[in-house]
Amino acid sequence: MAEPIVAGATMLGGLMSFKGNQAQAKQVQQIAEYNAQVAENEKIVLAEVKADQEASLRKQSERLVGTQRVMTAASGVQMTGSPMTIAADTFFATQMDALNIQQASSREQAMKTQEAAMTRLEGRAKASGAKYQSYASLINSGSKAATLMG
Repeated sequence: MAEPIVAGATMLGGLMSFKGNQAQAKQVQQIAEYNAQVAENEKIVLAEVKADQEASLRKQSERLVGTQRVMTAASGVQMTGSPMTIAADTFFATQMDALNIQQASSREQAMKTQEAAMTRLEGRAKASGAKYQSYASLINSGSKAATLMG
């Protein structure tokens, strides 16, 4: 008489474990998706920061070139030869710095894209593991219940 009750309790325990592991799998995947979206949002913020850095660099360079022109004009020298070379050097140095900022931005964005993809992949893998455990617990409890029923 006790065997059917114990077998039923064993099956009920297995079913509850199954449901719990299924819920855990869903939660793990939702957390991974949230974390991936956070990484994608960080990617956007990083791009905006680098764009601001580049704009600031260009404004600073324009001010420097303007100062160089004023100082050259104040000295009575025309913008040819050495003064023109200095202005060109300033321009090209600014361009190189801007390209470095753009390249750094591209690298950071690529890293965040990869981070988001990896987070999603890990979430799917962990969810699969939890689902596998849920099925294993169901089979295990069914096996135990069958053994108890004799």
